[in-house]
Formats: sequence, structure tokens, C-alpha cells
Amino acid sequence: MDQLLRFAVMVAGSVREVSDFAVVDTGRLRRVMVVGSASTTLLDVGGVGMEMQLSIAARPEAVSFDPGRTAVMVIDMQNDFGCRGGMFDRAGLDVAPIAHLVQPISRLLEAARRNALLIVYTRQEHNADLSDAGNEDAPHRIKHKRLNIGEAVVAPSGIQSQILVRDTWNTAIVPELEPQPGDAVISKHRYSAFFETSLDSLLRARRINTLIFTGATTSICVESTVRDATFRDYRCIVLRDCKAELIAADTMRSNHEASLLAIELLFGWTAESEAVIDALSRSAKAG
Repeated sequence: MDQLLRFAVMVAGSVREVSDFAVVDTGRLRRVMVVGSASTTLLDVGGVGMEMQLSIAARPEAVSFDPGRTAVMVIDMQNDFGCRGGMFDRAGLDVAPIAHLVQPISRLLEAARRNALLIVYTRQEHNADLSDAGNEDAPHRIKHKRLNIGEAVVAPSGIQSQILVRDTWNTAIVPELEPQPGDAVISKHRYSAFFETSLDSLLRARRINTLIFTGATTSICVESTVRDATFRDYRCIVLRDCKAELIAADTMRSNHEASLLAIELLFGWTAESEAVIDALSRSAKAG
């Protein structure tokens, strides 16, 4: 192992010659003090070498990520948004664009799980009495009234449920993307998954620095979470083919495209899911 660590340190290029080193931190990621001929520095190395950086094609330029410090975010892929009988469907909106995300997201999650990436699901949901939806004059409460938030309904299976209320059919993750053991599920009561949740603490405890975004909808819950993530210095990669937007979907210039442009300019990067899957596949073969 000493020779492997020495090799990994030299590959990093920080020093041309390594005269000595010492592990000063332990865990999944080990911090090594490297003594070179002209300097001493600290490098983070994994149990079997350097942190892995996978580069993928993206906009506005290529971007890299370390699988060990990356989480895949699955934003609000729940029945209320993507299924017949859910909130959007009852409001007369076409949920097909969200339903069509299931296949590409599923393929990405399979690759992520094979490579031990953290997967984080979010669900937008409220208490049955809507006590966490704001008071009657709060914008969040007012805007959701037209979508009948809290209304008692019958789910397609015949069971009793409530629109956008936790622990009901309406806010359950769509069956095709059901969370697996080891995945994290974040319950949120506003558009951003960082607002009054444990998400930031969860990510920092796992030393996550990069978030790969999937889910719906592009310009609301996804973009809100991306903005909050960027403010907290997470690197955000939004997958264009794993996003859907119902607002202005039938117009020449959609909210979906506007959000992606804003993200590319100021908040992160956008890419295709195949680029991530291919990079993870190459990494697995190399390992």
C-alpha cells in the first residue's frame, strides 16, 4: 500500500520527487502529507489511490466529477406530478413529459448504483392540515390553492389520498423509480430541497461536492434547488434529457430552455445522461 500511495501522489503532479509521506487523516478519503524535494503539501487520496475525476462533455464547457463525492438528485418524481390521477393531471395538465423521464432516469440510477454514488430523492409534500404550507396569505399557499392542495381524493387504486400531502399515494415516488436501500429521501415543503431540510447536512457529512440533477419540473423545483446548491458552493450538473417542464411547454420558447440557459451561464453545467453513464461505465471497467 505504501508504494501505491507513493505512486498516487506522484501522479498528482504536485511534486516531482517524493522523499516521504504520512497519512494524517483516515476514512474513505485519506489525507496524505507529502514531503518533496522542494516543498511539503497535502493531498487527498482514496483507499486505493487518488480521487477519481471523470470528465464529460457539457455546456458551456466540459466538466469533471469524482464519483465518490457526487450525488444524483432525483427531484420530485412523484405521483402528483408524473402520473394520471395526480395533482397535475387533475388540474388538466399533460403529465406525459414527466412520465417520459422515467426511462432515462432509471438508466442513470442503475449506473449510479453500480458505481456506489449517493442517490437522493426529494418529495414536495405537506402536513395533512397544511400547517407547513404557510398561512392563508402566504404566496406558497395562495399559488397552490388553484391546484387544490390538501384536497381529499381517491387514488387510481381506489385508496383514499390527499393532494400534495405526505404519507399518501399522491406524494409517493413513481413505482418505476422507487428508492432502494441506501438511497436518501428528503421531504420538502417548498420548491428548494435545501429550504428547512437536512439535505445540506446530509451532503456535507458524505463530503459531497457535486450534484447531478434529474427530475421535474425544470424551471421550478429543479432550478430552485440548483440555485440554492450553487449558493452553497456545490457544483451542479443538470441532465437535459432527464428534465421536463410543463409551463410554456407548447410555446416556441419554453421555460425549460430558459432555465437551462440560466444554469449554463451562471449556476452550473448541463449535459446528457449518456455522457455520465458512459463515464461511469469506463470507470468501472478501468477499476
